[in-house]
Amino acid sequence: MFSMYAEYDKKADVIYIYLNDKPVDHTEKLDDLRYIDYAHDNTPVGIELLCVSEGVITNDLPQRAKIEALLEKKYHIKLFA
Repeated sequence: MFSMYAEYDKKADVIYIYLNDKPVDHTEKLDDLRYIDYAHDNTPVGIELLCVSEGVITNDLPQRAKIEALLEKKYHIKLFA
């Protein structure tokens, strides 16, 4: 069973959240700071968030509640809904 996890590059101010282990087929740009990678079957695979030290908008992210818990508890990143 895959468990969501993230890699945070504090120097680059970027976090990548892994949602599952499927290969990435394409990427959707939500805005200039948020990108979602999808598998061939349109399952979300991962999320790249830029400039996270300024806070992150989460209202339209897949698995929002889990992502918010991860960002707040482990990385202490401010959230905007």
